[in-house]
Amino acid sequence: MDYHDNEWGRPVTDADRLFEKICLEGFQSGLAWITVLRKRENFRAAFNGFTIDSVAAISPERDVERLLGDAGIIRHGGKIRATLNNAQRAREMREEGIDLVGYFWGFAGDDRPGDGVVSPASIALSKDLKKRGWTFVGPTTVYSFMQSMGMVNDHAQDCDARDECESQRQVVLDRFARG
Repeated sequence: MDYHDNEWGRPVTDADRLFEKICLEGFQSGLAWITVLRKRENFRAAFNGFTIDSVAAISPERDVERLLGDAGIIRHGGKIRATLNNAQRAREMREEGIDLVGYFWGFAGDDRPGDGVVSPASIALSKDLKKRGWTFVGPTTVYSFMQSMGMVNDHAQDCDARDECESQRQVVLDRFARG
Protein backbone atom coordinates (compact mmCIF):
# COMPACT_ATOMS: atom_id res chain seq x y z
CA MET A 1 0.00 0.00 0.00
CA ASP A 2 2.80 2.43 0.84
CA TYR A 3 4.35 1.88 -2.61
CA HIS A 4 0.98 2.47 -4.29
CA ASP A 5 0.10 5.51 -2.21
CA ASN A 6 3.47 7.26 -2.33
CA GLU A 7 5.35 6.07 -5.43
CA TRP A 8 3.37 4.25 -8.10
CA GLY A 9 2.12 6.61 -10.76
CA ARG A 10 3.86 9.67 -9.33
CA PRO A 11 5.79 11.44 -12.11
CA VAL A 12 9.56 11.01 -11.97
CA THR A 13 11.91 13.41 -13.75
CA ASP A 14 15.30 12.17 -12.58
CA ALA A 15 17.33 10.22 -15.16
CA ASP A 16 18.94 7.87 -12.65
CA ARG A 17 15.59 7.03 -11.03
CA LEU A 18 14.06 6.38 -14.44
CA PHE A 19 17.01 4.14 -15.29
CA GLU A 20 16.70 2.27 -12.00
CA LYS A 21 13.03 1.67 -12.54
CA ILE A 22 13.29 0.40 -16.10
CA CYS A 23 15.99 -2.01 -14.91
CA LEU A 24 13.90 -3.19 -11.96
CA GLU A 25 10.92 -3.69 -14.26
CA GLY A 26 13.18 -5.93 -16.36
CA PHE A 27 14.08 -7.95 -13.26
CA GLN A 28 10.38 -8.21 -12.41
CA SER A 29 9.55 -9.82 -15.74
CA GLY A 30 7.87 -13.14 -14.98
CA LEU A 31 7.69 -12.45 -11.24
CA ALA A 32 5.47 -10.56 -8.82
CA TRP A 33 6.39 -6.90 -8.32
CA ILE A 34 6.44 -7.39 -4.54
CA THR A 35 9.44 -9.72 -5.03
CA VAL A 36 11.43 -6.88 -6.60
CA LEU A 37 10.14 -4.32 -4.15
CA ARG A 38 11.30 -6.41 -1.19
CA LYS A 39 14.75 -6.71 -2.78
CA ARG A 40 15.01 -3.10 -4.00
CA GLU A 41 17.54 -1.96 -1.38
CA ASN A 42 19.68 -5.02 -2.13
CA PHE A 43 19.51 -4.18 -5.84
CA ARG A 44 20.57 -0.61 -5.07
CA ALA A 45 23.56 -1.87 -3.11
CA ALA A 46 24.53 -4.42 -5.77
CA PHE A 47 24.22 -1.88 -8.61
CA ASN A 48 25.90 1.07 -6.88
CA GLY A 49 22.73 3.06 -6.33
CA PHE A 50 21.61 2.62 -9.94
CA THR A 51 23.26 5.78 -11.15
CA ILE A 52 23.84 5.34 -14.85
CA ASP A 53 27.57 6.03 -14.66
CA SER A 54 28.16 3.72 -11.69
CA VAL A 55 26.29 0.84 -13.35
CA ALA A 56 28.11 1.49 -16.64
CA ALA A 57 31.39 1.13 -14.72
CA ILE A 58 30.51 -2.42 -13.59
CA SER A 59 32.49 -4.91 -15.62
CA PRO A 60 30.41 -7.71 -17.18
CA GLU A 61 33.48 -9.93 -17.39
CA ARG A 62 34.45 -9.39 -13.77
CA ASP A 63 31.19 -8.72 -11.95
CA VAL A 64 28.40 -10.84 -13.44
CA GLU A 65 29.52 -13.91 -11.47
CA ARG A 66 29.66 -11.84 -8.28
CA LEU A 67 26.15 -10.54 -8.91
CA LEU A 68 24.87 -14.04 -9.71
CA GLY A 69 26.09 -15.04 -6.25
CA ASP A 70 24.22 -12.24 -4.48
CA ALA A 71 21.20 -13.86 -2.80
CA GLY A 72 19.77 -10.41 -2.05
CA ILE A 73 18.85 -9.82 -5.70
CA ILE A 74 17.15 -11.80 -8.45
CA ARG A 75 19.98 -13.91 -9.83
CA HIS A 76 19.24 -14.08 -13.52
CA GLY A 77 22.24 -13.75 -15.80
CA GLY A 78 20.30 -12.30 -18.71
CA LYS A 79 18.66 -9.64 -16.57
CA ILE A 80 21.96 -8.72 -14.90
CA ARG A 81 23.70 -8.43 -18.28
CA ALA A 82 20.78 -6.38 -19.60
CA THR A 83 21.16 -3.92 -16.73
CA LEU A 84 24.87 -3.49 -17.44
CA ASN A 85 24.22 -3.20 -21.18
CA ASN A 86 21.42 -0.70 -20.71
CA ALA A 87 23.65 1.52 -18.58
CA GLN A 88 26.10 1.64 -21.47
CA ARG A 89 23.30 2.47 -23.90
CA ALA A 90 21.93 5.19 -21.59
CA ARG A 91 25.39 6.72 -21.29
CA GLU A 92 25.79 6.64 -25.09
CA MET A 93 22.47 8.42 -25.51
CA ARG A 94 23.52 11.07 -23.03
CA GLU A 95 26.86 11.49 -24.84
CA GLU A 96 24.88 12.01 -28.06
CA GLY A 97 23.15 14.93 -26.35
CA ILE A 98 19.90 13.12 -25.62
CA ASP A 99 18.29 14.21 -22.36
CA LEU A 100 17.04 10.89 -20.96
CA VAL A 101 14.22 12.47 -19.00
CA GLY A 102 12.93 14.28 -22.08
CA TYR A 103 13.47 11.16 -24.16
CA PHE A 104 11.37 8.90 -21.91
CA TRP A 105 8.68 11.49 -21.25
CA GLY A 106 8.47 12.25 -24.95
CA PHE A 107 6.70 8.93 -25.37
CA ALA A 108 4.16 9.76 -22.66
CA GLY A 109 2.32 12.27 -24.83
CA ASP A 110 0.51 9.47 -26.69
CA ASP A 111 -2.58 9.10 -24.51
CA ARG A 112 -4.25 6.44 -26.63
CA PRO A 113 -5.30 3.79 -24.15
CA GLY A 114 -3.73 0.41 -24.05
CA ASP A 115 -5.19 -2.82 -22.85
CA GLY A 116 -3.67 -2.53 -19.36
CA VAL A 117 -0.64 -4.54 -20.45
CA VAL A 118 0.73 -2.57 -23.41
CA SER A 119 -0.14 0.64 -25.22
CA PRO A 120 0.84 2.24 -28.52
CA ALA A 121 3.29 4.42 -26.57
CA SER A 122 4.92 1.48 -24.76
CA ILE A 123 5.27 -0.39 -28.05
CA ALA A 124 6.89 2.64 -29.68
CA LEU A 125 9.26 3.23 -26.74
CA SER A 126 10.18 -0.45 -26.60
CA LYS A 127 10.99 -0.50 -30.32
CA ASP A 128 13.09 2.65 -30.07
CA LEU A 129 15.04 1.38 -27.06
CA LYS A 130 15.72 -1.93 -28.80
CA LYS A 131 16.87 -0.06 -31.90
CA ARG A 132 19.35 1.72 -29.63
CA GLY A 133 20.63 -1.63 -28.29
CA TRP A 134 18.72 -1.86 -25.00
CA THR A 135 17.62 -5.31 -23.84
CA PHE A 136 14.85 -6.66 -21.56
CA VAL A 137 12.66 -3.73 -22.59
CA GLY A 138 9.69 -5.40 -24.25
CA PRO A 139 6.41 -3.49 -24.54
CA THR A 140 4.88 -5.07 -21.41
CA THR A 141 7.95 -4.23 -19.30
CA VAL A 142 7.98 -0.72 -20.74
CA TYR A 143 4.26 -0.28 -20.03
CA SER A 144 4.81 -1.23 -16.37
CA PHE A 145 7.69 1.26 -16.28
CA MET A 146 5.49 3.98 -17.76
CA GLN A 147 2.74 3.27 -15.22
CA SER A 148 5.05 3.33 -12.24
CA MET A 149 6.89 6.48 -13.33
CA GLY A 150 3.66 8.42 -13.85
CA MET A 151 3.85 8.56 -17.65
CA VAL A 152 0.52 6.73 -17.75
CA ASN A 153 -2.13 7.21 -15.09
CA ASP A 154 -3.68 3.83 -14.52
CA HIS A 155 -4.96 4.51 -11.01
CA ALA A 156 -8.56 3.36 -10.78
CA GLN A 157 -11.18 6.07 -11.29
CA ASP A 158 -12.14 5.94 -7.61
CA CYS A 159 -8.54 5.81 -6.30
CA ASP A 160 -7.63 8.63 -3.92
CA ALA A 161 -4.27 9.11 -5.68
CA ARG A 162 -5.65 9.37 -9.23
CA ASP A 163 -6.42 13.10 -9.43
CA GLU A 164 -3.21 14.19 -7.73
CA CYS A 165 -1.11 11.93 -9.95
CA GLU A 166 -2.90 13.19 -13.05
CA SER A 167 -2.36 16.81 -12.08
CA GLN A 168 1.36 16.16 -11.51
CA ARG A 169 1.56 14.20 -14.78
CA GLN A 170 0.07 17.07 -16.76
CA VAL A 171 2.74 19.45 -15.43
CA VAL A 172 5.49 17.09 -16.60
CA LEU A 173 3.78 16.44 -19.93
CA ASP A 174 3.60 20.17 -20.58
CA ARG A 175 7.36 20.29 -20.02
CA PHE A 176 8.54 17.22 -21.91
CA ALA A 177 5.99 15.43 -24.09
CA ARG A 178 6.19 15.42 -27.88
CA GLY A 179 2.49 14.65 -28.26
